[in-house]
Amino acid sequence: MVDSKGGIITLKKPFIKEVLDWLLHILIAVLIGLFIVNFIAQITIVSGSSMKITLHDRDRLIIEKISPRFGKLNRGDIVIINDYPGLETERKPIIKRVIGIEGDEVEILDGKVHVNGVVLEENYINADSLGTLEVEPEYSKVTVPEGHIYVLGDNRLWGQSKDSRTFGTVSVKDVGGKAVFRFYPFNRFGVLN
Repeated sequence: MVDSKGGIITLKKPFIKEVLDWLLHILIAVLIGLFIVNFIAQITIVSGSSMKITLHDRDRLIIEKISPRFGKLNRGDIVIINDYPGLETERKPIIKRVIGIEGDEVEILDGKVHVNGVVLEENYINADSLGTLEVEPEYSKVTVPEGHIYVLGDNRLWGQSKDSRTFGTVSVKDVGGKAVFRFYPFNRFGVLN
């Protein structure tokens, strides 16, 4: 543009205003990212072998966080458990499968898991011919209290999973999310069940 005296008028924003505009957009993006990670979904990496054969060490998973907040956990869901009182492990959070929900009677008898008197068909577990071993007597038959779940690792071989057989039921408040999708390694890419 040219003004009435023949000078050129520039329409550039001042440098400071441009920097502030960029910083505002970056701040908004960071806040949206934090909101998503804290309340909606996050990525986690499996550490250890307690969920073999379903999950393996270093699998990358997408964890959805909405279901646990609204108490929408079902038997068979794979969940992330944050810092749980009485859970002594250097690997936190831990990942386990929901076996019993509030009101269920879970009993481990003769190497098998019974929920409400019915033996679970568990084609996803890693176990020897004796089935599920090692259970603390106080947790071998439990009625799951309100607001709690009973969880087990899929790797039931001796010493491979610390779960409700050793530390009892878990409060739903300590569940950080539900594993819904494996995106790495690519040869096992897909929805978890």
